[in-house]
Amino acid sequence: MQGFPFGAIVTAACLLAVPGSPAPVAAGERQAAPVPWNRSLRQKPDWYGSGEAIRIGENVLRYQHENGGWPKNIDMAIPLSAEEQAALPRRKKEADSTIDNGATVTQTEYLARVFNATRHDRFRQGFLRGLDYLLAAQYPNGGWPQYYPLRRGYHRHITFNDDAMVGVMKLLHDVARRKPGYAFVDEGRRARSEKAVERGVACILRCQIVVRGRRTVWCAQHDEKTLAPAPARAYEKASLSGYESANIVRFLMRIDRPGPEVIQAIQAAVAWFEAAKQTGIRVVNKPDAALPDGSDRQVVEDPTAPPLWARFYEIDTGRPIFCGRDGMVKYRLSEIERERRTGYAWYTDAPARLLSSEYPAWRKRWAPQEKAPRQQSAGEN
Repeated sequence: MQGFPFGAIVTAACLLAVPGSPAPVAAGERQAAPVPWNRSLRQKPDWYGSGEAIRIGENVLRYQHENGGWPKNIDMAIPLSAEEQAALPRRKKEADSTIDNGATVTQTEYLARVFNATRHDRFRQGFLRGLDYLLAAQYPNGGWPQYYPLRRGYHRHITFNDDAMVGVMKLLHDVARRKPGYAFVDEGRRARSEKAVERGVACILRCQIVVRGRRTVWCAQHDEKTLAPAPARAYEKASLSGYESANIVRFLMRIDRPGPEVIQAIQAAVAWFEAAKQTGIRVVNKPDAALPDGSDRQVVEDPTAPPLWARFYEIDTGRPIFCGRDGMVKYRLSEIERERRTGYAWYTDAPARLLSSEYPAWRKRWAPQEKAPRQQSAGEN
């Protein structure tokens, strides 16, 4: 759930070899993949028909669970030994399929690209199973949990954290709009994807947090029943999110011919971003040889620094908040323990481009006559 890069945890592996797929590596001869998994969706179109892309695609199919989803934090580009391949079928029934950290969405998109490049039907079938999983995981109210089948605790919450729900909705939106990369999807699934996006947008609008009568932004997760902002881990409080909210707005701006409710939600969030930006500060890693990893993270004054936004803001006051593993709310990054101070993304510049270029372009096209609401700054009554 934490952070933005994919993990590189490798579990015991896979299924029987598919005819035409590369031979497994020998046990003990772990090889680095020429294209790492976290760059698997950043290749040129013709690469997805290559032998290396097909080899990774076979791995993706091997890791896919019976329910159509995938576990998280596995580097699926790493070559697998015969023993690892033989072990993976025993994991097919495990209940750890998730949309956290890009899982399932990334694999599903990858299989679509390999199918389009090769026309090998096994990749199409794997994509469709992944798509079916994402459709099945949606709550009736339009949200998505972090894990499906459902787990206890915060994993059940509607999860915007690290763009989990937005990632799902972007994929379904592309399927629903018949984007060329998904032209092979049947009409039934396309229509279901369209309805799922409609429910998801309605959920987003209902989750937007209202403070003293004004719409603001969103929490990183919301209660799956009440839709109220909800906490997750001890240091992830119910709060206003400066990171996740930016990409929620970006998704809403994808909608063609948006209705008044969508326009108002975007306008209100943009006004909040303007009021919540932090100026005159810079986050730096300060070398310190006395520390285990040789550095600490600090916020320093710098009048030339571009604006930043805190990851979390207190709902009632609008003040940036920080938490350690003790769960105690602090108002300065320096007040929490170094492990959390350096091990979590407490500041972001994600809204910057949204405000400077993306929103103005969207407004010119879809809401030229709309006046953006003024958002009160923290401390105003």
